[in-house]
Amino acid sequence: MSTSEPSDHTARIGQVCGLHDARDVRSWGRGRSIGTLVAPVVPASCLRGPSPWLVALLVLLVSPGHLRLAGAVSTEATKGETPVPALGERLDPEAIARLPQTIFPDGRGLPSGSGTVQQGALLYSRLCVQCHGPDGRGGSAPELAGGRSPLAGDYPDQNIGNWWPYATTLFDFIRRAMPMFAPGSLSDAECYALTAWLLERNGLWPQDMPLDAAGLGALHMPNRDGFDSQWPDRGPAHP
Repeated sequence: MSTSEPSDHTARIGQVCGLHDARDVRSWGRGRSIGTLVAPVVPASCLRGPSPWLVALLVLLVSPGHLRLAGAVSTEATKGETPVPALGERLDPEAIARLPQTIFPDGRGLPSGSGTVQQGALLYSRLCVQCHGPDGRGGSAPELAGGRSPLAGDYPDQNIGNWWPYATTLFDFIRRAMPMFAPGSLSDAECYALTAWLLERNGLWPQDMPLDAAGLGALHMPNRDGFDSQWPDRGPAHP
């Protein structure tokens, strides 16, 4: 199509919007920026009623050469040019291994390694006591061990032994989010040790037994059946 003569649909837009010459429409539809779009500036004559100027704008949107999105170019302009590379990059196995793994209620996904109650006590005194208080009984952060007030009462204790349904959640949360000032900095062995100490404080793990994936996955928490499933047709998360 010649650039010197306006198209038929351009002339129709001029008639709708009250422009005297169809060439005004062509110049009106180019080079006007709104945000990230290069779009026409609608003249006052098109704003007298919603239908005429909306029709004109829609026609411009589907007309080649009158409207151009930021970063998008016409087919003619891209011929012979290098295509834009895809976003992101493929992760190698080592990078995938460094990502946090999903840990399921029954222990699937737990890493190898183990930790003791004694090791966990030392870690807690160094990394956790300032927020969770002595023996995990609460401070500026919630209590982790302590009372066993009835869950059906007005003020149930929401600590690990009284509230949490799965012990594996404790390990997963520690590994992902604790300590608050350096989340993700603990080794798997340190996470096992802290988990062992907290479970022992709640009367759920022997003091002299190391904790590992097998023991943690098999541990039955007192309130495991105290929550309603969001998907009852799928069965229990931990049979």
